[in-house]
This record gives sequence, structure tokens and C-alpha cells, in this order.
Amino acid sequence: MILADKIISLRKKAGWSQEELAAQLNVTRQSVSKWEGAQSVPDMDKVVQMSRLFGVTTDFLLKDELETEEYGEISSVPPLRRVSMPEAATYLDLRKAAAPKMALATFLCIISPSPLIMLAAMSEISSLGISENAAAGIGLCVLLILVSIGVALFLSCSSAVRNYAFLDNEPFETEYGVTGMVKERKQTFSGTYTRLNITGTMLCILSVVPLFAACCIDAADIVYVAAVCILLVIAGIGCIALVYGGTVHAAMDRLLEEGDYARSRKSHRSIKGAISAVYWLLVTAIFMLYTFGPFGNMQPQYSWFIWAIAGVLYGAVMVVVNLIQQSKK
Repeated sequence: MILADKIISLRKKAGWSQEELAAQLNVTRQSVSKWEGAQSVPDMDKVVQMSRLFGVTTDFLLKDELETEEYGEISSVPPLRRVSMPEAATYLDLRKAAAPKMALATFLCIISPSPLIMLAAMSEISSLGISENAAAGIGLCVLLILVSIGVALFLSCSSAVRNYAFLDNEPFETEYGVTGMVKERKQTFSGTYTRLNITGTMLCILSVVPLFAACCIDAADIVYVAAVCILLVIAGIGCIALVYGGTVHAAMDRLLEEGDYARSRKSHRSIKGAISAVYWLLVTAIFMLYTFGPFGNMQPQYSWFIWAIAGVLYGAVMVVVNLIQQSKK
């Protein structure tokens, strides 16, 4: 009996589909199909994995003359958590319902400095009768209210799927039919996802047009500030499209263990999370020190640029982290 026939026999004896065996070995279903069709041969690492999964020796798998199963040590690795069809459908529905909330929360956080910036500029125009302290106080209150609403929405969405947190960090297997259902939904959503990405990206790029226009006409300071506020609003609208599409698409990637949620990348997610937490805590400390420290300007309305710079640098930091992780593979 050749290796291909042995894989088929042992897989069926275990009650697994090709997709389920592929998930156990962290390969594609097409790879398993080729092994069983004798179109290709698994490498030695996969042979060892299969011997442990099926509880047979590697000799039995590799030697065609051995027809009787030779039992080896059964893998001591605990069985993977299984995701049922109702669980998968519920999770996708929850993430789809959360997508507009996540998008709105992101928008509110992006535009939150706008009132503070605009009021600070208006306070410098004596005819408007707005004092600098009043502008700072009102602007900070509005900023905190908008950010608080955004954070509340984020926490609400996170709480709704707390029982599915294992999808982000742990390998799992899906019951029969789940993968097909998710792939069908992903295919249906692919056109919308592409359009949302294009729209969001274009709006983020075009958001700087008002600022450039103000520069071209050599406008007054208040016009420059208004242009910055418009920039934040347009960029925020672009992020609504990006976050909405990304939230729905990421939910399907989690269930399929594809993209950023592939098993090979899950071990790195906790590292990225720790780096992100330290990074933003450091940015917050810099903002507080620059604004309220011993030599601070005591004017938070003029310190907002720290967050803009931090956002750009964060993307660069994550690129470096990804490159380092890839070099270690």
C-alpha cells in the first residue's frame, strides 16, 4: 500500500475531511488532495506530524511493503477547540453588527481635536469675544466627550465577542461545512470590501486638499485652522469605510485562519500587542510631559500634532516589527 492510500485510509478512519486534516497539519486542502492523489509527497516534517496524529509509526507511512498498521505514540497535544456552524454564523453576525459602531468610534476619535483646534484659533480673534481659557476648556470638554463615546463603542463591540477571543491567538478547527460557508460569504463580500478600501484610501489621500488650497491662496490663520479641521473630517470619513470593511473582512479571515490570523502568525500577535501598548503609553507620556511638564506649554490645543506624528510613526514601527519577525522564520 502506497503512502497516498495510507493517508486516505487513516484520515477516513479518524473521521476527518481533507480540510480538517489540512487544518491539523497547517497546510492547504489542495496539498492534502495532492498527497492522496499521489501527485506530490509530504515533506518529512508533515510525515512525522501525521504519524503522531494517527498514532502510527513513520515506517508504516513511508514503507510501501508494510500493509498492517504499526502503532506508535499518539500525540500528547490536546485536541484543538472546534468551532461549530452556529458559533461561526453567530460570530460573523456579531462582527457585522459591530462594524458600523467600530467605524463611528474611529471617526469620533479622529475628529475629536477639531473643536479644540478651531476654538483656539477663534480665541485669537478679538472681535469674537472668546477668551483663550474658555476656548481651551470648552474644546477639551468636547474632545473628552467624543473620545469617551468612541471608547464606549469600542468596549461594547469587544465585550460582545469576548467568548471568541481564542480566534485571535489560538489554533482551532472548524466543523464540516463551516469553511465553505465562510468562504462563500467572503466571496460575496469581496466586491464591497474592494470598493470600501478604494473609497477610504482616496478620501484619506484627498483630505489634505483643503490644506493645500489654503496654502495656495495665502489665507488667514483661521482659514488654515479650518482647513485642518476639514482634513480631519474627510480623513475620518475615509476611515469609516476602511474600518467597516476591515472589521467584516477580518472576522472571516479569523475563521479561515488566513492573512494576519494564519496559524503561523498567531504566535506573534501577542508580541505586537505588547509593543503597541508600550508605544501608545509612551506617546501619552510624551504628550503629557510636553504639555503639562515642568517646561510644558500648558496649551494642549497646540500639542495635538504629537498624536498625528505618532500615528504615522506607528505604521513604520509595525512594518519594522513584521520584517524582524519574518527574518526569524
